[in-house]
Amino acid sequence: MPYIDESPTMSPQLSARGQESGDGVSPTPADGLGTGGEREAGKGLEMRKLVLSGFLASEEIYINQLEALLLMKPLKATATTSQPVLTLQQIETIFYKIQDIYEIHKEFYDSLCPKVQQWDSNVTMGHLFQKLKGPKDSKESHTSVTMEALLYKPIDRVTRSTLVLHDLLKHTPADHPDYPLLQDALRISQNFLSSINEDIDPRRTAVTTPKGETRQLVKDGFLVELSEGSRKLRHVFLFTDVLLCAKLKKTAVGKHQQYDCKWYVPLADLVFPSLEESEHCPQVHVIPDHELEDMKMKISAIKSEVQKEKANKGQSRAIERLKKKMFENEFWLLLNSPAIPFRIHNRNGKSYLFLLSSDYERSEWREAIQRLQKKDLQAFVLSSVELQVLTGSCFKLRTVHNIPVTSNKDDDESPGLYGFLHVIVHSAKGFKQSANLYCTLEVDSFGYFVSKAKTRVFRDTTEPQWNEEFEIELEGSQSLRILCYEKCYDKTKLNKDNNEIVDKIMGKGQIQLDPQAVQTKNWHMDVIEMNGIKVEFSMKFTSRDMSLKRTPSKKQTGVFGVKISVVTKRERSKVPYIVRQCIEEVEKRGIEEVGIYRISGVATDIQALKAVFDANNKDILVMLSDMDINAIAGTLKLYFRELPEPLLTDRLYPAFMEGIALSDPAAKENCMMHLLRSLPDPNLITFLFLLEHLKRVAEKEPINKMSLHNLATVFGPTLLRPSEGESKAHLTLASDIWSHDVMAQVQVLLYYLQHPPISFSELKRNTLYFSTDV
Repeated sequence: MPYIDESPTMSPQLSARGQESGDGVSPTPADGLGTGGEREAGKGLEMRKLVLSGFLASEEIYINQLEALLLMKPLKATATTSQPVLTLQQIETIFYKIQDIYEIHKEFYDSLCPKVQQWDSNVTMGHLFQKLKGPKDSKESHTSVTMEALLYKPIDRVTRSTLVLHDLLKHTPADHPDYPLLQDALRISQNFLSSINEDIDPRRTAVTTPKGETRQLVKDGFLVELSEGSRKLRHVFLFTDVLLCAKLKKTAVGKHQQYDCKWYVPLADLVFPSLEESEHCPQVHVIPDHELEDMKMKISAIKSEVQKEKANKGQSRAIERLKKKMFENEFWLLLNSPAIPFRIHNRNGKSYLFLLSSDYERSEWREAIQRLQKKDLQAFVLSSVELQVLTGSCFKLRTVHNIPVTSNKDDDESPGLYGFLHVIVHSAKGFKQSANLYCTLEVDSFGYFVSKAKTRVFRDTTEPQWNEEFEIELEGSQSLRILCYEKCYDKTKLNKDNNEIVDKIMGKGQIQLDPQAVQTKNWHMDVIEMNGIKVEFSMKFTSRDMSLKRTPSKKQTGVFGVKISVVTKRERSKVPYIVRQCIEEVEKRGIEEVGIYRISGVATDIQALKAVFDANNKDILVMLSDMDINAIAGTLKLYFRELPEPLLTDRLYPAFMEGIALSDPAAKENCMMHLLRSLPDPNLITFLFLLEHLKRVAEKEPINKMSLHNLATVFGPTLLRPSEGESKAHLTLASDIWSHDVMAQVQVLLYYLQHPPISFSELKRNTLYFSTDV
C-alpha cells in the first residue's frame, strides 16, 4: 500500500479549531500525583493526552484538505463541456465518497475535541475510534500537498491509525475503563487493513508478472557469487516469481545509479541441487584463515590511525584517504570470508553458486524461495525491454542500500561489544515430533557471523532441556543468533563441499545485543521464537575491562588463580598437572573434533572440572574420561585465563608487542627468541609444551577445521595480555585500537606456532651477540 507522509514532527500552525485543541498540552506531571506507581500511572495518562492532542491537530488539517477537495466544483463544470479536464466518471472515481469521508472525520473531530480541551484522566474515547474504523495521525503543515497525497490519504490514515491506537494502549492502565474499548478499536482497524492487504507484500510494486499479477520485491541483499572462478559481489533481488542477480553500474558522480542484470531465473524453473548433484560441482577454494586475520589486523590498524587523526584534528583529506583504504580492505574481507556454498540450478541447465558466511543466511534465502514456489508459478522468458524495466526498478525498490562494511557506518554508531557474553541455553518447546536436537550460537565479527558454541544433542524428545552455559568472546559484536538443528546420523547425507553431514535446521532466530540491556551483573532471561519453536535462554555480559581483571590469589592450595611457579614447585613437576592431563585427553579423543578449542564447552562441566582439579581429587582421571571433550578444552583455556598474570608475563608484554612489529626477519627472530629465554623456567617449559600440542592439533586441520591461525586466535589473547594498568589506558582509547592489540597478540603466538620446533635446552644454550634488558 503506498505510504505518503509529508508531515513534520508537529503541525507548526493550527487554525482556530486546532489552536483550541492544543491548549494546555505540556508534558508536565498531573497535579497531586504521588510517587512510584502513582507517578508512573500519571505519566501514562498524561501521555494519552499528548498523543490525542497531536492526533486532534492532524485530524483538523485532514478535514481542511477534505474540504478543499469538496470545493472543486469547476472540475464538474468542465465535465459537460466540449473540452473537459476530467470526465464525470473520472471525477466520480477520483473523488469517490469524499463527502462521506469528510462527514465521518468531522463527526469524530467534533466529539473528540471537547474531551481533550476539558481533560479528565478517566475519559474514554475508544468508542470514537471504533466508530471511525481506524483513521489516524498525520501532522501535516498548512503547506500545499500533492493531489497524489490527498488521494492516498484515506487508506494512509487507516494504516497509521493503528500506530496511534498502539500508543494509547501503551499509556492506558489495564484497569482503565477505556482499555477494552481501545483494544476493540485496534482489532477493528487491523482486520480492515488485513482485508485490504491480503496476499499483498508490503513492498512497493514493480512490474506485472506473465500471469498479469503485480510483481513484488520480497527480499534483497548483497551476496558473493563464484563466477568463472572468481568471487564477485552481487545484489540479489527475489521477486514473487523471479530471482534476479544484478551488479551496480559504474556511473559518473551525480548521475542516476542503475543496476546491470547479470542473470535471472524464473522461480518456476529454479531448483536446489541434491547432495549427489553437488558432487559434480567445482570445489570451493577457501581463503586461508591467516590471510583473513592479517586483513583484519590491517583494518584495525587503519581504524586506529583514523581515530588518532580525528583526535589530533588532522586534515580531512588524510582521513578520507585512510577511509578509502579501509573500505578497500573491508571489501576484500567481505568478498573472501564467506565459505558456505548456496547452489541454485535453472531447470534449463545453468547452475549458479553463492558463498555465504552462515547457515542462517543460506536457510533464509532457501526458505523465502521455497515459500514463493508453493504458489502456482509459470515459466517465462523476459524480453530485453521487460528485463530493462525490471532491472531499472531495482534501484528504487531495494531495501538493503549499503554494502555491509563498517566504513559505511556513521561515526556515532555503536562499535559493538568487546568482552565475554555468558549464555545459558535452557530449553525449547514447540516441536511437533520427537527428534535428536541441538542448538548452535553465532555472533557477528567484522561484518560476518561466526559459530561460537554448540549444545549437546538431546536425543529423541519434543522438549529438550539442555541447561548448558557457554562463554563467548565478542569482538565488536552487535547480534546473537541461535539456530536449532535436528541431528542427522545418516552417513550417506554427506555434503561434498565441506565433508560434513547436513543437519536439518528446525528454526533460527536473532537478537540485537543492546549494550544497555546486556551490561548488567545479573542474568537477563529471554525467549527466541522461530518457526513455532521457542528457545529459552539467559545471558549476561562481562565487559572488556572486567574480563581483564586478575585478582592475585592469596591461597596456596588449588591450581586456578595460583602462580604457575607455586603450582609446579608444589607438584614437583615441570608442567602443571592440569595442563598435562587436559592435553593428554584432548590428544586421545578430541584431536579430530571439529572446532576443538573454538567451540565452547558447557560452563557447568568446566566449573565441575575446575573444582576437582583445585581439590586434587583422586577421581580426576575417571571424570576426565567421561567428560565432554569441549569442556576439557574449555578447562585448559580457563586455567590459562585465570593465572594471576598471563603465561608470557606482564613484564615482557610491551616487548612482545614491539618484537612482532619488527620488519627485518633476522631482528625479529633474535628478539622473539630472546624474549622466550627471558621467561621464568616454569612459564617457558609450559609454553613450549602447549606449543607442540597445538601444532599436533593443527596437523588434523582437514578434519577438525582448526588451523594454526585458528588456534592462535583462540589462545593468543589468553597467553598474552596487557597488565591491568596498561589495559585501563587502552580502554580509554577507541575499541579499534584494542582490536589491533588483540591482532598483535594473535600474531605473536602464530609466530611461535609457525616456527620450527623450539627446544628448551637449545634455547638456553644459545646466547645472543647482544643482550638487552627487556
